[in-house]
Amino acid sequence: MELYPWQTELWQKVADMRSRMPHALLLQGHRGIGKLHFAVRLSQSLLCEQPLPGHAACGVCQSCNWFQQDNHPDFRLLEPEDVESTADEESSAPAKTSKKSQIAVDQVRELGDFLGLSSHRSGLRIILMHPAEALNLASANALLKMLEEPPPAVLFLLVTHQPQRLLPTIRSRCNVIDMPLPARSMAETWLAAQGVQQASQRLAYAGGAPLTAVQEEAGADKRLAELHAMLNHGAQMDPFAAAALCVRDGVAEVVSVMQKWVYDLLSLHLAGQLRYHGLQAESLQGLAKRVDLAKLLDFQRTLDEARRHAQHPLNADLQLESLLIQYTQVFSTTSRP
Repeated sequence: MELYPWQTELWQKVADMRSRMPHALLLQGHRGIGKLHFAVRLSQSLLCEQPLPGHAACGVCQSCNWFQQDNHPDFRLLEPEDVESTADEESSAPAKTSKKSQIAVDQVRELGDFLGLSSHRSGLRIILMHPAEALNLASANALLKMLEEPPPAVLFLLVTHQPQRLLPTIRSRCNVIDMPLPARSMAETWLAAQGVQQASQRLAYAGGAPLTAVQEEAGADKRLAELHAMLNHGAQMDPFAAAALCVRDGVAEVVSVMQKWVYDLLSLHLAGQLRYHGLQAESLQGLAKRVDLAKLLDFQRTLDEARRHAQHPLNADLQLESLLIQYTQVFSTTSRP
């Protein structure tokens, strides 16, 4: 399991801490940069019986064999219940849908038995939690009790895309490791090596996150093109038909697409510049000439609010219909000169 090239410098910094590893690390940063990959590799390295120079796991010892077979007795991975492979896992594979979005309190409480056992091999036990913001209030409080009185020789590894959603008391009990976006040139070179076409534009749309760019090309590209085609109709879009097509993508995903679209509409209208949609420049330029600025700014605030509550158990069809109706209303009937 190789590191991504933008992680090597940070790897050395964290790996050098192995002799004085704190009881909890919080890896935080943008989605789609490989935080989980980094955490899994770190876990295997710390449990490895004969690590290689540079602290890479050997891959051949008994501990590594257990780890690679997903049955290491000194390692636990906590994720939302019933989740299959998703974009949250920061893999470069296409995303699948998940069934639940929270780490339940029972999952955290079950760690008590694990923590009560002695280590099988290395003297260290590791709990990897991803994404940590999936903790609900009850499970977060259960984890907090463990962090307040950490057992000896236990490392909690928390991976988060949204650290602001964690309890401040949890953050304060972790050593925070900031994982930045990779340098643009490095990310584009890596994407090109993966066979990603139009790497620069893909990376821009992904907000600088290379794994997200790979996922969008591999799995979601057709669906994304359909969403963009609907939004390109502007005031002529049928919001009810569009909502029916969009609902399978989920409110959070559709709102995220619309936020980027609206950001570029505003940017073109005010400054003549694009950030995300280099491949749709011509379409957006035409739309930008017809926007009502006040309505577009109001709609941007509506989208921000919708994003914050995207996981709320409301009727998805009604939410999307309301948003798409408001979108059609941001366009005036006359073009801006």
